Amino acid sequence: MQNSTHPGFWTLTFLVVANMIGAGVFTTSGFTLQSLGSSSLVVWAWCIAGVIALAGAYSYGQLIKAIPESGGEYLFLSRAAHPMLGFIAGWVSLIAGFSGAIAFAATTLEEYAMPDDRRPDWLPNGAIAILSVVLAGVFHGFRPRAGAILQNTIVVLKLVLLIAILAFAATNFPIDAATAVGSTLTQPTGWALFAAFASSLVWISLSYSGFNAAVYLAGEVDNAKRVVPRSMMIATGAVVILYLLLNSVFVFANSPESIVGRPDIAAITARSIGGHLFETFVRWTIVACLVTSVFSMMMAAPRVYAKMADDGFLPDRLRFDHQQIESPRAATLLQVALAVILVLATTLQGLLSYLGLTLSLCAACSIACLFLPSLRNGRQWHPTDLIPAFYLFGTLVSAVTLAAFNPWQLLGTVITFSAGAIAYRVISKSS
Repeated sequence: MQNSTHPGFWTLTFLVVANMIGAGVFTTSGFTLQSLGSSSLVVWAWCIAGVIALAGAYSYGQLIKAIPESGGEYLFLSRAAHPMLGFIAGWVSLIAGFSGAIAFAATTLEEYAMPDDRRPDWLPNGAIAILSVVLAGVFHGFRPRAGAILQNTIVVLKLVLLIAILAFAATNFPIDAATAVGSTLTQPTGWALFAAFASSLVWISLSYSGFNAAVYLAGEVDNAKRVVPRSMMIATGAVVILYLLLNSVFVFANSPESIVGRPDIAAITARSIGGHLFETFVRWTIVACLVTSVFSMMMAAPRVYAKMADDGFLPDRLRFDHQQIESPRAATLLQVALAVILVLATTLQGLLSYLGLTLSLCAACSIACLFLPSLRNGRQWHPTDLIPAFYLFGTLVSAVTLAAFNPWQLLGTVITFSAGAIAYRVISKSS
């Protein structure tokens, strides 16, 4: 494969942006407002989660400097900790990290592109979502260079459109919006508020979870130790700023009662600011965001499965043959099939807590590798070690608090991790 086909800084930066700006930012704040009961607390939750995401992006950059190869969490945990932990991380990517996230983005795409009151009778539920998954698989599995160019183009377009939406909102903000700042719904207090805030951070973490997307292509990048960390930090910083601005508009441009518990908070906000015409414009901007989210995850996911196949944990057919093709086609087809199954079998709200909790814990396990002797190589403690420690602390406190106050939300995550451990034992004994 020629160097011209290697992903560069801008492709990686756009990949991270595309992964991050997906379904979560356009659906989460209504549920967060219902949990916290305060518009101001919602914005604070997005701010704190953004700081945690920046710490995560920095930490993954340090992992790539130690292991500059493709494979993501599977690679880091396999090499630095134990092959079983790596396999479980790869299993999580297979079930939740990519398949579930692709299904979540594709289903939200359909909700915004074709809401129920506008859907023709002949169009079945899930058709648009499945079409977006299949198209992403075709481009990245069989036309990877065209897929990267198309993805980069749409990412630029969607950033321009989102900035235009913010500019319109700034000049057409409702005069009485300031009353929403001081108004609250029923707001929890004490430990109940702490638990609600922790739950909100878990939900919001799903919106920030793509900050590490560039690591999945590290083995195909020239000078990965420098390019990959830079792309993740710059992209994550830009998205954090964008998220804070967008969610400030979402929660302060409406009365809290009109958006609490609503998944289509962006469309409601657009209608209140600019009427039905602006709502239509916002809906199609969100569709563009979600198209790139589906495409970017379809670009990154098969690299994990190909790495697992290289190590003998998945069939050889899923391996990445660099000499013949530019992408792991069989692994891409597998990803398409899994995502389509989840589109048909799941709901948006059901995926939110499960994906946020499962993916944040998997990322925390990977970042914990930075403190293992196998990666430190005798290096002494340095103040920058506080950054990954902060990510671990924030993620684990949120997860433990959520599990303590609502243990049933932990069930899906426990089942996923346990199934991965069992699968590893079965495969190890048979090999």
